[in-house]
Amino acid sequence: MPLPTVILPGYLESAIAYRQLEQSLKELGFPTITVPLRRRDWIPTLGGRPVTPILWKLDRTVKQILQECNAAQINLIGHSAGGWISRIYLGEKPYLARGELKPSLWKAHPFVATLIALGTPHISQERWTRSTLDFVNNNYPGAFYQNVRYVCVAGKTIFGERRRGSWLAYSSYQLTCGTGNTWGDGITPIAAAHLEGAENIVIEGVRHSPRSPGTWYGSPEPLKTWAQYLL
Repeated sequence: MPLPTVILPGYLESAIAYRQLEQSLKELGFPTITVPLRRRDWIPTLGGRPVTPILWKLDRTVKQILQECNAAQINLIGHSAGGWISRIYLGEKPYLARGELKPSLWKAHPFVATLIALGTPHISQERWTRSTLDFVNNNYPGAFYQNVRYVCVAGKTIFGERRRGSWLAYSSYQLTCGTGNTWGDGITPIAAAHLEGAENIVIEGVRHSPRSPGTWYGSPEPLKTWAQYLL
């Protein structure tokens, strides 16, 4: 019996954008639920503030589907920032981000069989997110938990250049990994999307967001590449 699967949306994204991916996974036999986020749920996290509100919603969703399916573990799919937020969720170190008075802790790694990160920027040079990502990478470097299968999926679609059509990619890549002239999905460079020790995959032609025109990570063809890692 395939494990129940939870999708954690990317930064400033709502659950609605992942309905098609959710349906595709259900058709493959995976009971699937998306963390019921609305765009306004991200407002408390703006300006580098803690992502704790998102983590608590993730925790409630995981506990809900574990109970509904009478299961001991899930697959967790984190898109974009959802990937590194999921790494906090797995962890055993109290999360006390800047501006918080009380630390939070989830210790969820025993409940997660596979973590799939889609277009996740696991590093950043941007000052608002760097403090939280430093917390993640200092405490849980690479594919940290041996009992969790980490799968990191990157897109090779747009080469960042200072010219029309690829300026956004250049700026985003530079802000993420410090180099603009590199390949990525238009937002996240390949260099930032992979983790040491993980199953690291590159898919050509996929764009970053479910709202992007054309093919993104959750489209039918790319889905075939990474869904095989789900349990």
